Amino acid sequence: MPQGSSQPVRTHRVAVIVDEGTNPFEVGVATELFGLPRPELGLPWPPYEVTLCTPTPEVRMNHGFFTLTGVPGLDAVDDADILVVPGRPDNVVPRGVAVLDAIRRTHARGARVMSFCTGSFALAEAGLLDGRRATTHWRWADSFRELHPKVLLEPDVLFVDEGDLLTAAGSAAALDLGLHIWRRDHGAEIANAVSRRLVFAAHRDGGQRQFVERPVPDVPDESLAPLLAWAQERLGEPLTVADLAARAAVSPATLHRRFRAQLGTTPLAWLTGERVALACRLIERGEVRLDVVAQRSGLGTTANLRARLRRETGLSPSAYRRRFGPVLGESLTA
Repeated sequence: MPQGSSQPVRTHRVAVIVDEGTNPFEVGVATELFGLPRPELGLPWPPYEVTLCTPTPEVRMNHGFFTLTGVPGLDAVDDADILVVPGRPDNVVPRGVAVLDAIRRTHARGARVMSFCTGSFALAEAGLLDGRRATTHWRWADSFRELHPKVLLEPDVLFVDEGDLLTAAGSAAALDLGLHIWRRDHGAEIANAVSRRLVFAAHRDGGQRQFVERPVPDVPDESLAPLLAWAQERLGEPLTVADLAARAAVSPATLHRRFRAQLGTTPLAWLTGERVALACRLIERGEVRLDVVAQRSGLGTTANLRARLRRETGLSPSAYRRRFGPVLGESLTA
């Protein structure tokens, strides 16, 4: 398992606001992602610690499934590095003043604030999202636009990362955003290890447009899983979309349609994303030669590696290695 990250030794404190009518699944996602011990990662410190907090001593969950009691009040947000705001179905009902104040003051002191599903309504109601990019569940996108016209809503993506403000599109997309947080804080290899533990894809290509209601085809396309597994074992080879189509015994146009239908992306975009992920893992494991990383990941040239890595992670290879590599003090060389 991945060990020895150069990330500074610290534990991120995560607070989860559980309000009246909150969806239990999203509270479970937060505790599963950030609250459970991960001894298999070999980290010398707990990466995250989770605290649930409520505006009242007793909070009834969505549909009255159960009542949450015995957890701290909203003062717990004052110690949080990350604040999670899950969703609830009654989006047009205003949040309580205490909840909105807790969200505002957490953001004001520089902590990251993230919402799951329709929790973005609360962030918008608190005034944090005006002029900022955000997303929410596709089913409530029109309602969100009507209530919060100043927010730059992106309804087709799984999540939006604005640095200090992060929003996930739906309940399951909370897993995508949570793994993104792991990847940003601790690197791709550790995030991949957590995703394997969850039995969930470390990175799902495409966006929530895949899940918008639409007629089901009479004859669904065959699964792409065998082709993807075959390609992932050969990323360092000069694979092309034509090679993938030949392996699947279909035309490139048919392959393109299947990728769009099943993954919400194109074969070339998927292939490039997998190669960048492999390049990240190679850097994290200590490979310092950029030409070797570029060749083994299938990105070809160091210039292409630099461009693709910066586009995907916001970091140059050297900066990525300083943040996530196993050894400090070495520089990447071409």
